[in-house]
Amino acid sequence: MMHHRRKWLAAVLAGILSSGTSVGVSRAGVPLSTDLQMEGRQAEQACVPLLLEFSAQECGYCTLLEEEILNPTLLNRDYDRRVLMRKLLIDRFKKLRDFDGSPVRAAELADRYKVFVTPTLLFVDSEGRELAERMVGVTTLEFYGGYLDQALEASRAKLQELERCK
Repeated sequence: MMHHRRKWLAAVLAGILSSGTSVGVSRAGVPLSTDLQMEGRQAEQACVPLLLEFSAQECGYCTLLEEEILNPTLLNRDYDRRVLMRKLLIDRFKKLRDFDGSPVRAAELADRYKVFVTPTLLFVDSEGRELAERMVGVTTLEFYGGYLDQALEASRAKLQELERCK
């Protein structure tokens, strides 16, 4: 009997994790950014900030942040109306489209934004301008979700103040 419950629970969890949301979330977690110009437009149309997670492939703190905070946040449908999240791997050489449409590497974006620590979260508008105080590194996970919510609220207020919502 216990074996059947475990199989049922595993099937339910697999279904939940495999279902995407309106902002392109998959069971893989925070989607890699490929086109900041398009993603910026999506965020602007939804009147939400674009959260850019600067990460690295072998960054243990990045993995911890994603597993404990960002991935669970993406599974919460309420956040579809609050944020569009994308990951930028600074040690990946493949180029993506910048906010102005030009090709750029994530490491070049990190230099431009003066990101020196991974993970770093930036909250930007459709043109890449920062809206709220960035979150650098991981300190106390117990408070991180609250700090993330505060940054999202500050970003949304800034978008509305700047009349950046369509």
